[in-house]
Amino acid sequence: MTTREQIGTMIDVDGGPIHVREDGPADGKPILLIRGFANSMHAYATVTPLLTDTYRVVRVDLRGHGCTGGQHYLDPQSQGRALSGVLDHLGVDNVAAVGHSFGADAALAVAALSTRVGEVVVINQAPDYSYADFPRASVLLTLPILGEILHRAASPASVRFFGRIGFAPGYRPATGLDSPTREYDDFRAMSSKMQRVVVLDRRKALADNPLDRQIRDLGKPAAVIHGRYDLMYDCDRTVERFRTVGAAVTVVENAGHSPNIEQPEAVAAALREFLG
Repeated sequence: MTTREQIGTMIDVDGGPIHVREDGPADGKPILLIRGFANSMHAYATVTPLLTDTYRVVRVDLRGHGCTGGQHYLDPQSQGRALSGVLDHLGVDNVAAVGHSFGADAALAVAALSTRVGEVVVINQAPDYSYADFPRASVLLTLPILGEILHRAASPASVRFFGRIGFAPGYRPATGLDSPTREYDDFRAMSSKMQRVVVLDRRKALADNPLDRQIRDLGKPAAVIHGRYDLMYDCDRTVERFRTVGAAVTVVENAGHSPNIEQPEAVAAALREFLG
């Protein structure tokens, strides 16, 4: 694993410490920014300063990622319990939980567990995998021994190649990240066990309880932000399903699966419009 750059503090919650960073006024409305698979809180580096004049922005590294690290409690429900512990530690209420990709599962999990969460925002995540389009080779990374070998052997070039699916065609990720090696650093810092959690376990979990159903059952205000050119989840099909259960929808033009990196101004504007 690569050296992890700690830009926040470690907060002890049930299951072990979580890396947390706070920015903005202490009395501002709290926004919990949760990044997804193979990423860290650095993925919100350009969105955060666009919000901190008004909001108290809390960023976290999920278990198995970034400076939090770890090899256990990686599923969304366990992540949600950890995030609930973070909110209890900070003593914040009326929190907007914002989750990108796999982070959306964690956002909905903490919203279901904690009365401290008032709203939920899903960024570029389909309700389930019924029309997901993933690289075929991804299943190899889920194998117990081979997956670990491939994870350790990954080069910066291979991470960039397979990472292209996370952005609109032609987009250069280095232009929107806070470090030219961020993709590789975050991938290497991630637990290889996350591959199985996201590729296999999550497929079954979302088939049993898709995110649009979770939003409907949650009963809290919800919004969806989705990049028009997402290569993994069809934009129109995704937003229609969420709109059907009452979620406010914003489509970000000229963005793929990671509008928080590709079009941070549009994401910040959408959050402001939804949260007021």
